[in-house]
Amino acid sequence: MMFSFNSSKMFFFFILIFSTLISISSNSWLGCWIGLEINLLSFIPLISYSNNLLSTEASLKYFLTQSIASINFLFSILLKMILLKNFEMSLFLSIMINSSMLMKMGSFPFHFWFPNIIEGLSWFNSFILMTWQKISPMIILSYYFNKNFILLIIIFNVIIGAIGGLNQTSLRKLMAFSSINNLGWMLSSIMISENLWMFYLFFYSFMISIMCSLFYILNMFFINQLFINNMNPLIKINLIINFLSLGGLPPLIGFFPKWIIINFLISNQMYFMTFIMIMMSLIMLFFYIRIIYSTFMFNYFKMKWFKIYFKNNKLNLINIFSFFSLTGMILSTLFFF
Repeated sequence: MMFSFNSSKMFFFFILIFSTLISISSNSWLGCWIGLEINLLSFIPLISYSNNLLSTEASLKYFLTQSIASINFLFSILLKMILLKNFEMSLFLSIMINSSMLMKMGSFPFHFWFPNIIEGLSWFNSFILMTWQKISPMIILSYYFNKNFILLIIIFNVIIGAIGGLNQTSLRKLMAFSSINNLGWMLSSIMISENLWMFYLFFYSFMISIMCSLFYILNMFFINQLFINNMNPLIKINLIINFLSLGGLPPLIGFFPKWIIINFLISNQMYFMTFIMIMMSLIMLFFYIRIIYSTFMFNYFKMKWFKIYFKNNKLNLINIFSFFSLTGMILSTLFFF
């Protein structure tokens, strides 16, 4: 595995998983809240366990933002229970509940904590934060969303994810902004259907897991480390394939869920939104290519005594996954027969 399992970490990790399941299978708002709360309290030990300088600061920031969102959520559901005995949509309340969920998953306009916290996490923790921690807020959001509000949020998410990532040198912050951009896509997919959202989340998690494990193995945290390393060609090809797949370039698997979402949006006459999302995908591809630039533009000297130390030899698995990511589009055309 990507990190050393000891008993306490294992314990908190399982509680993290089960709390999400509690939250999404709950049949009352209070049960959702309890699941989110347990989730928060089990993720904090996982954050502060890593021996990063920023990890304690990150865990504190995470606790503060998530507890504010929790208080907001609890306040909204109590208000709903007291004031509205009926189940009609109230504008204020739906926006309150939506906002607390958006804050939980680090979406616009509450996205500021997200890159900041990810800077203090290990690669495995940031993988959890970018994928698993999105599940319960999104499911709860899908119970009670305010359509126009969420459409606005989607557009801003996609824009901020693309613009914010342009000036970053830290790979973790870059992945954070990429996650904010993908959050826009995920929100639009959960407005279409929950199955499509699960589909998108699965592929996104797949690509992010490859990226995070590659960076973990190579011990990389900043862009300039990619220039120094004398990487063997296979790792270079893996980086190229997976980054382009994450950006959603057509022959690769990352394009497939985006393609379906674009189909749905266009059939629902949301032309402006699809235009913005596609344009911002281009910007995302631009800064992904800026990362990979070192790997396919420069020829280094092949030094016989130069050896990179890999933390573990899990590279074969990543090669297989990258192969899937490359041939994925060909496989996925089988869906249409």
